[in-house]
Amino acid sequence: MNSIDEVFDQVKQYCTANHLISDVVMKTWIDPTELIGLEGRKAQLRVDTEFQSGVITSQFKNSLETALEAVLGFPAELEIVIDRQDPVYEQGNDKIDDLSERHEELQKSYEFAEYDYTFDTFIVGRSNEFAFAACKAVATDSSTSYNPLFIYGPSGLGKTHLVTAIKHQIMQDDPAKNVIYVTGEAFGNELIKAIDQRDTSVFHDKYRSADVLIVDDIQFFSGKERMQEEFFHTFNKLHSAGKQIVITSDKPPRDLKTLEERIRNRFEWGLIADISEPDFETRYAIIRRKAELLDLKIPDEVTEFIATRLKTNIRQLEGAVKKLKALKMLANSSPTISMAQSVIRDILTDDQPIPVTVERIIEEVANVYGITPDDIRSTKRTSQISTARKVAAYVVREVTGLPLASIGMEFGGRDHSTIVYAINTINDAIKKDSNMKALVDDIIKDVREKSPQQQI
Repeated sequence: MNSIDEVFDQVKQYCTANHLISDVVMKTWIDPTELIGLEGRKAQLRVDTEFQSGVITSQFKNSLETALEAVLGFPAELEIVIDRQDPVYEQGNDKIDDLSERHEELQKSYEFAEYDYTFDTFIVGRSNEFAFAACKAVATDSSTSYNPLFIYGPSGLGKTHLVTAIKHQIMQDDPAKNVIYVTGEAFGNELIKAIDQRDTSVFHDKYRSADVLIVDDIQFFSGKERMQEEFFHTFNKLHSAGKQIVITSDKPPRDLKTLEERIRNRFEWGLIADISEPDFETRYAIIRRKAELLDLKIPDEVTEFIATRLKTNIRQLEGAVKKLKALKMLANSSPTISMAQSVIRDILTDDQPIPVTVERIIEEVANVYGITPDDIRSTKRTSQISTARKVAAYVVREVTGLPLASIGMEFGGRDHSTIVYAINTINDAIKKDSNMKALVDDIIKDVREKSPQQQI
């Protein structure tokens, strides 16, 4: 063979001909890579991103090594090399176009995975049950006194899902009703357009004739006097006529300081309900429900891993399941922890750092208790070592979100029940002992602040 390129071409042909890798996977994940080195029994494959590396390592590495052995005539170990030099700028617009095309292809592979925002598809938990009940009442009981209904909470927790469910339910029960859903931004843009055209009559007629007006993200009106003025009069018109008004915001009315007081006061005429961050059980159920709607079977340990890592945003949970569906379609294999790690790494933002390593946590706990990491992993049962071991298991679970079985392996191969006992023991201890709680909180704070971001 004349070149490394020819070797790689034959490797790819072998994978396709022997059905080791599908055409779609080849085009999306393998074609954009480059074989850059062959030394002895080691082959180096260059990729552009850590996400790409994670996918190829977890799903296609074995197939590529099988093909390398067939082409070279001897076993070869594949090493994935991430190009840190940002090839987008080194290779010009062709590279940008290639990356864009691959991103589009991946997006298309799971863009079908949307579902209607209805009450049936909403997962109810302690963090949202009051808001859910209020929205259901507004949607099914026209005589309700919840007017206006004001739902608030951080972005990504289901406010839009709930108010859209109100719209769907009302229109299903009474198609003749004029239900208008609009975001605060869209309302403002329509007003600006009407003012530019010097005719606000159509704008007024549209919103002031609604039977139900739903305004999502009312905080967009903050500091915009003309929008607030228009909404104030629209609100008064509809409310005096007994029409239902539903509003969402990222803050309660009292905290929307840049909205006029007369508007904030009107928000308090009806019912105010909040949505907070979902607990573990709710997050777990959301993942399960989304997977069910996408006809995707996710192993329990993978579901648990995602639910313990993505804690604050339902959109992230749903996005993780959608991407797992895409990867399953491309790889033709069931979701694994490795796939979930790749997905989470892609989703996490800078304010949600990738978890520190188990080794780092064990070292920190060992240092606090004046013992060694080997002591924690050992079978020694002295009171000091036993307590440190339980604390380390608790902190690992809290910080990394690893499945219990995986934590057991990190602690010398201990079984699932032993880890459960350790975590429950510390959980009970910190509820009863303020000193223990302070100690554990300090350890968690230290391992998060002192450790650089690392791969999951």
